[in-house]
Amino acid sequence: MRLKSFKLTCLSAVLITLTAVSFAAAQQEPGLTTDPIEQLRLTPDQRQAVRRIMAESRDERQSTNRRLREAHVALDRALDAETTDENLVEQRINELATAQAAQLRMRIHTEMKIRRILRPEQLATLRRLRLQVRDVVNPQRRNNQRVRPNQGFRPRP
Repeated sequence: MRLKSFKLTCLSAVLITLTAVSFAAAQQEPGLTTDPIEQLRLTPDQRQAVRRIMAESRDERQSTNRRLREAHVALDRALDAETTDENLVEQRINELATAQAAQLRMRIHTEMKIRRILRPEQLATLRRLRLQVRDVVNPQRRNNQRVRPNQGFRPRP
């Protein structure tokens, strides 16, 4: 049941990302294919390598996600207790932060492995797609960035 729930969560996240990318691409460059996977033009060998990487990290990903869910539940219970123990809440916050950091670390390591199998033009496409998603998901980000004194407007690395 948890595996099915996890798969649905992953599928939802992928669909939201793909929708955002498709929307951004449709607005900016009409006529181009809007499927990000198509835009990367992965070879059959690359697709197989990505599947292998995902399979290798499956157990760790499930464990990390379970730990994160349990940390959320523990924090909610600590907050919903009749008398709130601030020390316990603080401990649960730290556990949740540690679980989130572990999940982020695992996701980034997986992405780094995938990036190693991509050709330079595929990496450039991936960067462009990620920027499009960021701009669609958080359009106010550019408007809310402050310019530090003596920094000027420089492109972000």
